[in-house]
Amino acid sequence: MMLVRIHKKDHRTIVAVCDKDLLGKVLQEKNRQLDLSGNFYNGEERSEEEIGDLLRNADGVNLVGPQSVKLGLQEGVITDDNVIVIANVPHAQAVLIQN
Repeated sequence: MMLVRIHKKDHRTIVAVCDKDLLGKVLQEKNRQLDLSGNFYNGEERSEEEIGDLLRNADGVNLVGPQSVKLGLQEGVITDDNVIVIANVPHAQAVLIQN
């Protein structure tokens, strides 16, 4: 399962998606840290279809975990170039340009 949280500011929408089993963890590797213990990713469980729709219509995306990153790749909102790995967990961020 994945959790999704929608952040809106100044007419922009950022969609944060996190694999549910990662919520609450702090990932650390060398000089990189990803804190999943705060509210940024603490959202609602939604279906892949619902999350896909949200991702395609967002101004930016922030994805953590194998399921979430895989969905972002399938939906075409990120590419492999956007993906980094921290403590063996894939993470991607992208700003989307709407046509």
